[in-house]
Amino acid sequence: QVQLVESGGGSVQAGGSLRLSCLASRDNVSWYCLGWLRQAPGKEREVIAAIGGSGITYYGDSVKGRFTISRDNAKNTLLLQMNTLQPEDTAMYYCAAYLSGYFASPSSDESRYAYWGQGTQVTVSS
Repeated sequence: QVQLVESGGGSVQAGGSLRLSCLASRDNVSWYCLGWLRQAPGKEREVIAAIGGSGITYYGDSVKGRFTISRDNAKNTLLLQMNTLQPEDTAMYYCAAYLSGYFASPSSDESRYAYWGQGTQVTVSS
């Protein structure tokens, strides 16, 4: 079992930046793939960025070049630096995880993610 707690959401104007954090409740989190998923009103939930235990990353096309995912396995922490935010980035953002093995590439399939945080709202105004 992994419990995940997000922080860092909020409201920002277009072009601004936010950083999301996620703290995992267990040790040896390096065996888990960690990801950031988001769901906007009326839209399906999507994996926007994910990172494997060894640091291999995945980015969705909508955030590539603007968002950076990173993790600190020693601190059981996942981060998402979001730059050049746009109104279409407005959504509930979730930290999520699944047991993958250290060297596995992260999945873009949201159904793989077995553990979820409660979510944090990001609102970008134009």
